Amino acid sequence: MQPIIASRKSILNKLRSQPLPSNPLPEVVHGDWLRFKSPIEQLGNVLRSVGATCESLPDMESVQAKLQSYPEFSDAKRVLSQIPEIPGNVTLENVERPHDLEDVDFLIVRGEMAVAENGAVWVTDKDLKHRVAYFINQHLVMVVRKAGVLHNMHEAYARVKFSGPGFGCFISGPSKTADIEQSLVIGAHGCRTMQLYIVD
Repeated sequence: MQPIIASRKSILNKLRSQPLPSNPLPEVVHGDWLRFKSPIEQLGNVLRSVGATCESLPDMESVQAKLQSYPEFSDAKRVLSQIPEIPGNVTLENVERPHDLEDVDFLIVRGEMAVAENGAVWVTDKDLKHRVAYFINQHLVMVVRKAGVLHNMHEAYARVKFSGPGFGCFISGPSKTADIEQSLVIGAHGCRTMQLYIVD
């Protein structure tokens, strides 16, 4: 083993062996927070403003038919789908190294909830072996049930639950940056497109 790799491994092992005290989550503060006449419409407006798309469809079969109408999906070589109704050709259980997902064209997953206030969709690694899959794909497709569309982040935070250690994050729109000359670039660090479908 090379000295640099051995040194890095030793440092990481020491860090992992240190116990970390757990802290309780902050209390959810209830109040008269922002609400929308049509949260689904607001959600779509916010997502479009950040470079994503949002559409309401009646069922999963309609989502699959919609995806088939996109040339990018029809031409995709590697599709990782965590939704049984939409077939893919990448089986996550057979992927040992997260880096082996670097050429995934489409990731299709369920979001637990979506927030109309800011277009954020809550996802976890509960059914995803490698959480890097959320960020390493070219095109991200998420499906959220209509009942999971919430007005604001206070409502969303009240629903966030972990029974033990785990990973979760809010995703809003495709990857983007405006660091260089304040020029917005879509798909700078991760997925180039994000599509959200709201189903009944």
